[in-house]
Amino acid sequence: MLKTVSKLFLLSTVLFFFSCATPRVEMPVYEGIDVRDALYSRNSISVIDTAFSITFEKDDTEIRGDGVLNIAQNGNLSMRVYSFGFLVFEITSENGIIKSAPTIDRNKSTIFTYGLRDCLFWWDLKDFDISEKDGNYLLRNLSRKVWIDGKTLFPLRQIISLEDGRELDVSYENPEKAGDIWYPSKIRIALSRYSVTLKIKDISFVKI
Repeated sequence: MLKTVSKLFLLSTVLFFFSCATPRVEMPVYEGIDVRDALYSRNSISVIDTAFSITFEKDDTEIRGDGVLNIAQNGNLSMRVYSFGFLVFEITSENGIIKSAPTIDRNKSTIFTYGLRDCLFWWDLKDFDISEKDGNYLLRNLSRKVWIDGKTLFPLRQIISLEDGRELDVSYENPEKAGDIWYPSKIRIALSRYSVTLKIKDISFVKI
């Protein structure tokens, strides 16, 4: 009798667990769809609002915080970073004029302006060529190279060439979905000895 009760309890627990578990939504597959058409469908996104945790790294130094960002397709942005509830960093960029508090060096400024804009609006390339290798696509123009998965069209990596010859190296992980849009919830941007990792907690896409 006791064994039967134990088995029934175990069975009910397992069934309860699976009934409460959130089903994992699989990413859509875009095989057979023109890559350019799939990318152009995102061009209606004009603004991205996001909240995230952030990790700054330089050599062996690491600083963590939480932030909020509003960024437009044209590069205008406003970002605030907090640590233990206190505002520790703020940057704005409007029509190419960058202001920050505290003042930051050129590397950090590049990451938080061009880097954020191009890594979040990764699909917004002009005059690009497409090549295919090992099941993935490489989108390439004079200043950017973007690798995307050949089936899901999820971004994998991006290299952004700067005017001074340096390169921003962006990696993407952990696909998540907001509405009907899939996005990478973990993004790492590296430049020289600096790197910034964003783990997105919440995101919304504003369409034209």
